[in-house]
Formats: sequence, C-alpha cells, structure tokens
Amino acid sequence: MSNPEYILTLSCLDQRGIVHRVSGFLADHGCNIIDSAQFGDSESKLFFMRVHFAREDSTINDDLLRADFSLLAADMQLDWELRDAHYKPRVMLMVSKIGHCLNDLLFRYKSGLLPVEIPAIVSNHMDFYQLAASYNIPFHHLPLATGAPQEAKLAQEAKIIELMDTHKIDLVVLARYMQILSPGLCTALKGKAINIHHSFLPSFKGAKPYAQAHHRGVKLIGATAHFVTGDLDEGPIIEQDVERVDHSMDADTLSAIGRDVECVVLARAVKWFVEHRILQNGDKTVVFK
Repeated sequence: MSNPEYILTLSCLDQRGIVHRVSGFLADHGCNIIDSAQFGDSESKLFFMRVHFAREDSTINDDLLRADFSLLAADMQLDWELRDAHYKPRVMLMVSKIGHCLNDLLFRYKSGLLPVEIPAIVSNHMDFYQLAASYNIPFHHLPLATGAPQEAKLAQEAKIIELMDTHKIDLVVLARYMQILSPGLCTALKGKAINIHHSFLPSFKGAKPYAQAHHRGVKLIGATAHFVTGDLDEGPIIEQDVERVDHSMDADTLSAIGRDVECVVLARAVKWFVEHRILQNGDKTVVFK
C-alpha cells in the first residue's frame, strides 16, 4: 500500500527559519518531502511555500498530523491549507455560445490530462447540451434573457450557487461564459473561479475584438486567465500567453489563433489550480510551476 501524499501550501510574514521549521516538522512526523518551492516577496513582505510530501510513518495518522501542524501554524501565524495530493477537485464549467474552451477542457479531462471531476456544466444557452451528453456530464440550462431585470439575474445566480453546493464544487471555470456576474456571486466565488479573455497589445474591448485588432494591424494577440472578482476582467492574473501575427492574416485567422491561445492558457490555469500551485498575493498571484 502506497504512503499517503499531501500538498501543503502556506503564506505568512517573511521571517527567518520558515523552511527549517516546516521541513523539520515534517521530518519529525515521519514525512518525506517529494518536492518543495518557496518565494519571498520583498514588496509585500510575505513568504509563500508549497510542499508535496508523503507520510511514511504509520504511527502518525492524518488527524494527528493536522492537529500538530495547526499548533506550529498558530505559533508562526501561517495562513495554510493541507490537502490530499490524490484528491480530484470537483470543477463546474460554465459556457455560453462559444465552445472552444469547453471542448478543450473536456478533452483534457477525458484524456486524464486534467486530474479533476466535472459533475456539472452550466450554460445560459442550449448550444452545447449534446457535447455535455457525449461526455456523460449533466448539462444545466439556466437561461437569462438579454436585458433581464436584476431580480431575474439574481434568481438565475441563486441556482448556480445551489448547484455548487449540491455538487460540492471546488472550482468554477468560466469557459467563455458571456455574462457579467453580480457582486454577490463574485464574492461567493472568491478564490475559486477562473475566467479567460483575449488580451491584445493594444487592447480592444466590445464587439468583434479580432476585427478591431485586424483593422489596427496588431502584431501580437493573446489571452489571460485570471481569478474572478467584482472588477470585470481585472482579477489576479494566473497565466498569459501570446502569438505573433502579421499583415497577411485576416480577422478570421486572428480569431482562430486567439481561440487556440485561450484554450492553452485556460487549461494551464486550471491545472495549476487543481495541483494547488497558485497562491494569491494581494492583487497578484504566486504560481509554483
């Protein structure tokens, strides 16, 4: 029988001896470190750490490990989480009428490239119910008419929260879900919802961004994955990437390239989240790759 494995993440005010005390604790409790990463931020004065380890001493059980570490954490004033390394986080995907990110994530999930469970797909349209069915994943159609009153929007979002509670969702992925979330839902999703959007240099907002980009002759297009906050498309950035383009490409070609970049960037962000590699540092993130 293999030894139980854990992932410990922590942050605290930077101070001498953090790595020594944490690694010493693990050694004293019969644990073997598999990999470890740490970062001290000179601006925020915070220290961040991620440790993947195995518990090899059978006399140390899970409850004792957690109870003893909580004492150390209290003494050092750590903000910490200790998770089962083999647990597959439960992810709810949300989509509207553009399906490339949804399709990509489902393929990676089915192929075993994303270590997750996907108990629900939510959409305000019916376009992808057959895609969901092909993966044997329940599809929840929660329509919201254009220009719907605030009461209707809040009622629809209440159903989203109910689904999250029912399925014990660890992460919500807005895989091109084209609805602005209410402040209340953003608060409920704090730290556990990821969004994807295009990011041009320069940036274009509103309708037909790729046509705007083509008109301006951009040379780089890309995508940004970030945590969802009440500030539209301005949450802490997790991952970004770009592709070079040139004058020979029309708007449709730019859009196709952009879709590919969005898929890759979102998949990376989701994978890093479920592997507990992302720690928030104010309005930024620390990502241990």
